[in-house]
Amino acid sequence: MKTSKPILIVAALASLSLLGVGLFMQFVMKQLPCPLCVLQRYAFAAIVLICLATAALPQRALKAGALLGLLAALSGGGVALYHVWILAHPTVSCGIDPLETSLNTIATAKLMPFLFYADGMCTTVYPPILGLSMPLWALIWFALFAITLGWVAFRRSR
Repeated sequence: MKTSKPILIVAALASLSLLGVGLFMQFVMKQLPCPLCVLQRYAFAAIVLICLATAALPQRALKAGALLGLLAALSGGGVALYHVWILAHPTVSCGIDPLETSLNTIATAKLMPFLFYADGMCTTVYPPILGLSMPLWALIWFALFAITLGWVAFRRSR
């Protein structure tokens, strides 16, 4: 394959779809996003924006853009991993704390509260999807994005 642009576009569309799943879960299934969920949404949105912007750049800029996308995926994966850990240790909570307060004052939370406003609790256990919790699904997707974007960023040019 000469170019990695289709891979970046597919990654952006997949990440955008996952944001749509999050909105479906929020508005249809009535599962309120917690501060860690919102941080994961920021990471998915960053992957969308970075991958689309990188796909529009010349071929020589793809590695740098994929590296930025990789960093976004690793960041989101770290948050998702912490969220999975919190669900496994219900005595720990991120509930109403400085993280939620600071997240809800960011401009994006005020401009797009439907996507970036945190008003749920991190320890709330919702029904699993195909046997896995939402944070665990997010972790899996972030790992897939990290592998894919890492491959684009570090593969050798021919």
